[in-house]
Amino acid sequence: MADDRLETIPILPSLNIGETRGFYAGTLGFDTSIYGAEGYLIARRRPIEIHFWLTDDAHLCHNTALYVRGGGVDALYEEFRAAGVPRLGPYEIKPWGMKEFHIIDPHGNLLRFGLIPPEAAGERDLS
Repeated sequence: MADDRLETIPILPSLNIGETRGFYAGTLGFDTSIYGAEGYLIARRRPIEIHFWLTDDAHLCHNTALYVRGGGVDALYEEFRAAGVPRLGPYEIKPWGMKEFHIIDPHGNLLRFGLIPPEAAGERDLS
């Protein structure tokens, strides 16, 4: 049987693939693989998958973001907080109604994590 699921995988810039690998594997708990002579990194922490490409333009990193949404966000926040992940933002309900936190990686990429809070679940349908 063919797998006909579609997935979206963000591809973020990295100023140094080795540093990016160290942060995502060592700090955030992702499994990582490097391809293309240190020019491309794949980081997986199922169901999250992020790809990285090497650049020398810091402006790209400082203007790139991804969003992870789902029920496992509470547990991720607690794990990251307990581990002392640097540049971890507060986990709070935002003015737009989502409960979110963020992490800024060592090169400036913004990782946002969120969910529809239980008290607002009937008001929003993002499926």
